[in-house]
Amino acid sequence: MLDIIEGSGELGLLYALMALGVYITYRILDFPDLTVDGSFTTGGAIAAVLITGGTPPLLATAAAFAGGMIVGACTGLLHTKGKINALLSGILMMIALYSINLRVMDKKANISLFGTESLLSDVPKHWIIPTVGIVVVLIKFALDWFLHTDLGLALRATGDNPRMVRSFGVHTDNTIIVGVSLSNGLVALSGALITQYSEFADVNMGIGMIVIGLASVIIGEALFGARTIIRATLAVLLGAIVYRLIVALALQIGLEASDMKLMTALIVIAALTIPKIRASIRQRTFIRKRAAEIERTAAAQSSQGGVR
Repeated sequence: MLDIIEGSGELGLLYALMALGVYITYRILDFPDLTVDGSFTTGGAIAAVLITGGTPPLLATAAAFAGGMIVGACTGLLHTKGKINALLSGILMMIALYSINLRVMDKKANISLFGTESLLSDVPKHWIIPTVGIVVVLIKFALDWFLHTDLGLALRATGDNPRMVRSFGVHTDNTIIVGVSLSNGLVALSGALITQYSEFADVNMGIGMIVIGLASVIIGEALFGARTIIRATLAVLLGAIVYRLIVALALQIGLEASDMKLMTALIVIAALTIPKIRASIRQRTFIRKRAAEIERTAAAQSSQGGVR
């Protein structure tokens, strides 16, 4: 059981950066960005190619982050300057990235990092969670700080009410491009770290990442709340760990690895529908109680009128 918790913690922290990226587009910008499935692989591909080519792992990881930001900027430009629907912009970039990622990987479906030096290769097994945890928490604090700056506040306001933001003179096209770029930068960074953790990059490693990111965000918000930005980003990090724990437990009880996509989709569906069903039940209960009170009050008034 301890091995399951430890493994879930390691993977949860590594995927938490991807979940933070999804949180920026899904919750803050209200931008349905499917680029994630491609940019996650882009981060892994850039890191793998550079590390196997002799580039220092830290520099390769930074290059993966920059590559993700460029990919995100392309999606933002397609939507804002090309006037293409947000969902379609993400789909187009996701499709294009499959070919681009293959080009980056020199037309190889996968690249092995076995035997090469990476950021995590020299970290002892029991030090991976503290090491990665510190990095992830620092990035979380940096994101919290950014979202409280003028640009971050404009980005948040763009997602809430773009028309109002434009009336204050803010160029929403720029805020959208910045937000989508930052989101995909974090996603690519997560892909680069996962590649170094698993010691290989695969051209299909990003398939389904958007659903996993959404599951982490929704689970985190449902369990830990999201009243403030600081609390919401913390909830996303914890949600990514809880999601990995759920997956590990599902495998332990006999589910196949091929069932995980279905299970993830069911988790997202349940997390989205259950709160609405509960709210609907509470509203109906309130209406019934209110109707009963009105009936009792009317009956009492009628009774008093009859006595007189």
